[in-house]
Amino acid sequence: MIVNLDQAYQVWMDALRTLNDMPYNLRIKEVSGRKYLYEITDRRGNMKSMGPLDEGKQAEFDQYKAEKAELKERLAGSKETLQEQTNLYRALRLPMLPTEAGKILREADRLRMLGDQVMVVGTNALIAYALEANGFIRDAPDTTIDFDLALTGIDFDEDRATLWKVLKEADATYSVNTERPFQARNAKAYEVEILSAPSRIAGQAPKDRPRPVPLPEQEWLLNGRPVDRVVGVRDGEAARMIVPDPRWFALQKLWMAEKPERDNQKKPKDRRQGRALLDAVWLTMRHYPLNDAFYEKLPADLRPHYEAWEKQKPERS
Repeated sequence: MIVNLDQAYQVWMDALRTLNDMPYNLRIKEVSGRKYLYEITDRRGNMKSMGPLDEGKQAEFDQYKAEKAELKERLAGSKETLQEQTNLYRALRLPMLPTEAGKILREADRLRMLGDQVMVVGTNALIAYALEANGFIRDAPDTTIDFDLALTGIDFDEDRATLWKVLKEADATYSVNTERPFQARNAKAYEVEILSAPSRIAGQAPKDRPRPVPLPEQEWLLNGRPVDRVVGVRDGEAARMIVPDPRWFALQKLWMAEKPERDNQKKPKDRRQGRALLDAVWLTMRHYPLNDAFYEKLPADLRPHYEAWEKQKPERS
């Protein structure tokens, strides 16, 4: 079922992107007794002239209308298939992503930012890890009231969409928290925090918002192989998640649980998540090996946490 959900989502997203890459609309308009072809550039009705209507422009207009109609039909069909899979996902009571987070991720994926420019970190990442582990991760707290994204792009590309565009497309009520400029909130008080490793700060557009504070420990989450999963969302939709390598994520959580500056109320949750996730990797994600070769890659700050876990790791069946 999880594989079918992934395939259905990808077909739907491909159709959506193709439709979005087309001009918003084309229109034939008569001006002073002469017909012109116009491109409507946005939903507000702004337009620009493509020149007087002739045989070539008429053919372009007809082709556009035919392609757009075919794409809309394909999008509707793929949406129906995707809905069937998300209904099954919900019936199986698999982990669900919060509605607001799902909206953001769908926009990030539509605008081709997901993975290339941002990934999901924080507690919500456990939903993707649970699917990678073929079910739920036992004893790992997965409730949260905010959503954490981390920058992944190395170089700024002015042709790419911005985080601010993603947030505004998902919900126009998002605004930056002036007291915490790395955070945005919408009218429902849902909070989105942007994090970044120092090596990824330059990948954000200079005028983009929110603006993250570089954190050295975020560098660890760039290591290894990310997990890429399509998950169910509480609004009945689906969304794609790209999250860090679960081994590095778990060890960073264990390190955070000992970080002096960390909120003491968050430390027990960090510790439980880190231990539970490492156990799940050991027991069910053998494609992410926990062995001597992996241990040798660890920085000195993370080795004690790995060693402590290894002494009490569960037995494999």
